[in-house]
Amino acid sequence: MATKPKIVGLTGGIASGKSTVAKIFEILGVSVYYADDRAKKLMNEDQELKKQIKTAFGEESYDKNDQLNRPYLAEKVFSDPEKVKIINSLVHPSVGRDFEAWASAQNGSYVLKEAALIFETGQEKKLDAVINVSSPLKIRIARVLMRDPHRTADQVNHIIDQQLPDEEKNEKADYVIKNKENTLLIPQVLAIHQQLSS
Repeated sequence: MATKPKIVGLTGGIASGKSTVAKIFEILGVSVYYADDRAKKLMNEDQELKKQIKTAFGEESYDKNDQLNRPYLAEKVFSDPEKVKIINSLVHPSVGRDFEAWASAQNGSYVLKEAALIFETGQEKKLDAVINVSSPLKIRIARVLMRDPHRTADQVNHIIDQQLPDEEKNEKADYVIKNKENTLLIPQVLAIHQQLSS
């Protein structure tokens, strides 16, 4: 009987570079589950979840094609911490079930679950290890504003406030990848890959 792969979390604050790091792991043949992308997909495809979102936030949460009305939901949820908790309490269980089904079909010595909020939501308790991608705050803010010109600095800071500070994540993580100028990512990823594969 094949042993089940270890489940390793890959996290990092907004614009820390965790997607880039995930792509390097994929090149090494590691299966990666992108939790935020899957959440967006499930919010459009999981009928039970759609029903719960409509009940919590109104029928306007979905447009006439029954696709998620992002601007409406962002406006409703974004500035209200209680509503953020409600949407998370609906989406996270759906993503959790989806991830378990995905993970049970994977091979290899380990798989990665890429998610922005691992420590913030207590997911580390269910993981075999966690990698944090750490990047200086100033660089991260500049990256987001360049990548998402529709966002304001205030909005970016609001997102950052929802996430644990890097220092805390680094302390809690089993592995830390430093993504800053003059630091190469690939050797750091390779070193972790070798440890997790052995």
